Amino acid sequence: MNGITKVDGQIAERVIAMGDLESMQPGERARYYTRVCESMGLNPLTQPFMYVRLNGKLTLYAKRDAADQLRKIYDVSVIVAKRERTDDLYIVTARATMPNGRTDESIGAVSIAGLKGEGLSNALMKAETKAKRRVTLSICGLGWLDETEVADVRAAKPVTVTQDGEIVEPPSQPDLTKQLAASVDWHKWAAEHLSAIQEAPDMGSLTAAWADVNDDVKRLQPPPEHIEALRVAKDEKKAALRGAK
Repeated sequence: MNGITKVDGQIAERVIAMGDLESMQPGERARYYTRVCESMGLNPLTQPFMYVRLNGKLTLYAKRDAADQLRKIYDVSVIVAKRERTDDLYIVTARATMPNGRTDESIGAVSIAGLKGEGLSNALMKAETKAKRRVTLSICGLGWLDETEVADVRAAKPVTVTQDGEIVEPPSQPDLTKQLAASVDWHKWAAEHLSAIQEAPDMGSLTAAWADVNDDVKRLQPPPEHIEALRVAKDEKKAALRGAK
């Protein structure tokens, strides 16, 4: 056990000193990923984190799965504290609370310049999703980017890294999108989103659930029939929530 602890400590020191996972050996990179997950109580097999090359350095960012698992593990309660428009920005402030009384706040901001209709609606939902995920990561001690933020950073380049820590240089973006889409079980994908929509306790949660759908639609391009089925479910849930008032 002491040998493993020493190796892990050396890896952590290198990450802190250089801030770059690319300089590691594949085995070290895989070990670091596993230790990060275990330290937060996350299951590394669910791949809660992915790799991104930003400002010339390889680092990790948190997927939706990470925020979802962290809220459940640490019993994090998240509410929207404020919504506001400032010039061309729509800003949502989310507040997170833990059972011990600790609180934290984060914002999610998006540009709404020139947007209207569904484009505007999607932007408003994205701001709420950003805020909720950011405050979840923050209160749990992770100051990393969330995948909604990575998508908005032009300089950020997703990097594929195998479970053994080997870096696979990403293909061009169109090819990457096709590669991701080909690996998705669309029935499972739709079922997970459907569950989030149907179980939404309020309009804010429904909005966030639908924002997650739209994020995946842009990133993965799901089959149209699944998107339409989720849209119908969203409209039905919205009507039910309004009728319950």
